[in-house]
Amino acid sequence: MTKAPRGRERVFAPASHLTPQTEIILNSIADGVFTVDLDWRVSFFNQAAEEITGVPAAEALGRPCCEVFRANVCESACMLRHTLETGKPVVNQAIAILRADGREIPISVSTALLRDEHGKVIGGVETFRDLSLVEELRREIRRQYRLGDIISKAPVMQKIFSLLPEIARSDSTVLIEGESGTGKELVARALHHLSRRAKGPFIAVNCGALPDTLLESELFGHTAGAFTDARKDRLGRFALAEKGTLFLDEIGDISPALQVRLLRVLEERTYMPLGSSRSVKADVRIITATHKDLGKLVQEGSFRRDLYYRINVVKLRLPRLAERKEDIPLLAQHFIERFNRLRDKKIMGLSHEALAIFMHHDWPGNVRELENAIEHAFILCPSGLIQPHHLPEHLRPEYQSGPPLTGLTLEEIEKRALWEALERNQWRRLATARELGVDKNTLRRKIKRFGLTPPESTAPHRLS
Repeated sequence: MTKAPRGRERVFAPASHLTPQTEIILNSIADGVFTVDLDWRVSFFNQAAEEITGVPAAEALGRPCCEVFRANVCESACMLRHTLETGKPVVNQAIAILRADGREIPISVSTALLRDEHGKVIGGVETFRDLSLVEELRREIRRQYRLGDIISKAPVMQKIFSLLPEIARSDSTVLIEGESGTGKELVARALHHLSRRAKGPFIAVNCGALPDTLLESELFGHTAGAFTDARKDRLGRFALAEKGTLFLDEIGDISPALQVRLLRVLEERTYMPLGSSRSVKADVRIITATHKDLGKLVQEGSFRRDLYYRINVVKLRLPRLAERKEDIPLLAQHFIERFNRLRDKKIMGLSHEALAIFMHHDWPGNVRELENAIEHAFILCPSGLIQPHHLPEHLRPEYQSGPPLTGLTLEEIEKRALWEALERNQWRRLATARELGVDKNTLRRKIKRFGLTPPESTAPHRLS
């Protein structure tokens, strides 16, 4: 895929150096196979390679492989060059190539050295597999795990997905609890778009971002002369959200005085702009959210009990990303595809090492932190796969305490996810099986296969 260094003696390895039996075998397999000599010229091109690339073997033979195999890594990170220079094979690397008809397709590439009967290196061999169907299946799976802009296959989130359409049919107030970055506004937007108010406006207000005096004017509006700088009438967020949805984020930060006014709106469905003596009807559905424990604030006396019950008609609790790590690969790929469109890049995904780092990290910033990590990687990664050195400093192995991460296999990821689910459920197998959506006998077999045993403190729950 890259031009060979000058001065290297050309050793051409035509297809005739293969035995007829070998050619028959290579032409019968579904994977594309081609070989190059030490000058990077194609010396063999099987039938599957013709079908996948759209280039006839007669046109490919003798040409530089970068002209035939037009991949997004030919200039910057040629797989064959890496193998010929280091002697190390590449296995199942995801890249994209441009077919002869101009269509770009995803493929998986593996490379190795090509030796003659005396063991002398005479070139390289590359096998590749068309991932178009796999990619389409992945997109279909992602569609199944998506509701609006929320993506998750975790059982706890799938349960929320199943509840949202029912909640959306009602005009009752909803309280969404969850840490910062867990997607509270996305859930609020999904409820709006699923409701009969979908054609109306969705207005979001961060109650913790404004001082009390400004927030009151922001919510209810004001008339000219209501205060010093009020030179003209101004509509508030309640008016702007008419016949739609008003999302009040960080509701736990509002003052006691504003809590009284908000309670009156919820009870009477009317409000009064600042400086006005006329009440205005409010045809608005209210959804609130907080990262605080409102129940605790009620007990402490800093949040009104009557308002708490008014906004807590339906409560949804969003889990931390650390509680649904099985979503990390899905979310990472979603953000990669999104930034590919925004930045006009062609990043294929995460390397195994980068994914291992993601799976080990606790994500205190939740999904927002994951999105920021991918955005950071896009600045440093030109193409191909995101590697550990493309990640933010706090995620890189050299900046982390303890032994370096060596990568996780899919089996190790499954083992870790299973362990964490068991821990969350105090090793109650029935509860764990219910959370994971698997049969209890399947769970028992997996526990036995992975050799998982509970800590001493949770041993009594092991068989429950």
